[in-house]
Parts: sequence; C-alpha cells; structure tokens
Amino acid sequence: MTRAITFMGALAITMIAGAAPTAQMPQSNGSNGEAKVATPRLGNGRPDLTGTWAAGGGGGGGGRDLVELEPGKLAEEFPSRRCGPTQVRCGDYTNQSEDGEFTARLTQNRPLYKPEYWDKVQQLDMWTNKYDPLFFCQPLGLPRAGAPSRILQTDNDVVFLYAAGGGGAGNAEYRTIPIDGRKHDPVKSQDVLFWGHSVGRWEGDTLVIDSVGFNDLTWLDKGGLFTSENKRVIEKFTREGNMLRYEVIVEDPDVLAEPWIMTPRMLRLNTNKDAGLFNEATPCRDYDHANMVTQIRH
Repeated sequence: MTRAITFMGALAITMIAGAAPTAQMPQSNGSNGEAKVATPRLGNGRPDLTGTWAAGGGGGGGGRDLVELEPGKLAEEFPSRRCGPTQVRCGDYTNQSEDGEFTARLTQNRPLYKPEYWDKVQQLDMWTNKYDPLFFCQPLGLPRAGAPSRILQTDNDVVFLYAAGGGGAGNAEYRTIPIDGRKHDPVKSQDVLFWGHSVGRWEGDTLVIDSVGFNDLTWLDKGGLFTSENKRVIEKFTREGNMLRYEVIVEDPDVLAEPWIMTPRMLRLNTNKDAGLFNEATPCRDYDHANMVTQIRH
C-alpha cells in the first residue's frame, strides 16, 4: 500500500513537472502566431493606434501576404464579374479582358443595390475604364481608399495618412479627425466632399469614426459601385497588440437596399523604423483618358 501511494505521488509530481513548460509558452496574438504583446496606450488610457499599418489602401488591391480578411483566413480569389439579383450569366462577357472586381479584399461580400439601380451598376461596370473615378486622378474617398497606411494619434484627434498609389490612386491623401466625442457640425456636415465630414468617439477600446457629407463622385469599389450624397460611413479601429482590426459599415438609403458591412481587415503593425516615411510623390495626371474610353485598353 505504501509502495502504491509512493508511486501515485511520483506520477503526480511527474505530470505537474511535465505540464510546467507548456504553461510558460508565449501566448498567440490572434492568428499570426506571434508572441502576444501588450496594447500600447496613451496617458488617458485609450489604445494608441499610432503606427504604420501594412496593407493600407483599398480598391481590392490588398496583397495576400499582407491582408487577413478574418483571423486566420487570407483572401481568396473569386470570379471577377458580379450579377444583379435578376441577371444570369453576366460573367460570360468581358470588355477584352476581365477587370479585377472584388478580387482579394471584397471576396463575395457585395453591396446590395435597390432593384432599379442594378442596370446602372451593370452599365458602369461594362464601361469601367470610361466612368471609374480612379482614372480621373481624384481621391478614392471612403470606403474605397481602405485603411490608412499610417496613423498619428493624440488625446484629442487622429491623423490618417494614405500613401500615394494606394488602391490605384496616384495622390497621397490625409484626414485630420477630432476624437473627443463631438457631434457633426450642423453647417460643415452639409458640405459635399470626397472624404466627408468626420468625427470620432470611443466605444470601449474601439475608435469609431462617423463620416457624412459626401459628394456622389466616388465609388465603393470597382464594378460600377456608385454612391449618392446621402452616404454615411462608419469606420471602426480596434488595436490588439500589434494587430489592428478595421471594420466599415456603409449606409446609403438612396441607392442601397440595406447597409453594407464590409469584410473586416486585420492589419499588422510594421515595426521597421523607416516604414511610413513617405517621400513626395509625383502627382497623378490624366494623360490618356481619351484613348482609354474607347475600350481598346480595357
């Protein structure tokens, strides 16, 4: 009996000793397999979003090595053409070559337009190289520009920097947004701008940016996804260690049948000391639009 008790005690000690190394292994930080790091915070206790974040830029151009649409799941390729609810076999025709609609970033999560606007979307899609605002060197706007490439944050505001070339655009852009919980200015929010009128607030550890006051000159993305001046965009930024979750909800009751919730993006912090030091870029200029609209190069 004494021998049995001694054996069981030794077995218990062995099991505990064997489990100890496992308890000391570094924890995973989400899906990237990196050791978990603490989320940095400002003096006011808010998460500090400051940093250069990989894969800033949108337009469906997020690289597979940089963007995670969902934790642990990278973007997959899907057919580039889209059909309206009442249209069939619309992927059988192309204008010389298929465009890149919904490739990578958007996958099959597509905005639902009111039935009376599907023909317009289809027409704009077919003539992408004539009507796509990207070819006019104008700002991509929201949400097509995607997440900012670099964020600078203080207690009272954030600055979003968008690198030149992001999403196919040729000009660098920036936004300065108050995050003190203020409401939209009753006068300024009535302007019609490419980036809209934006204000920010905190919901726990998530920064919420609410933007209204847009013009109707931007698209949600390739494929003729036009918008109206009644668009509203809600962006959410949640930092966990060296990962930043970017979420977007688009409301446009004039043309969309329901709010469009974009597939979340997970961005990784770029810790290279030279990252985000953008050089002055050559401005985007339209030299050849007259030839482009002939469909020769589509």
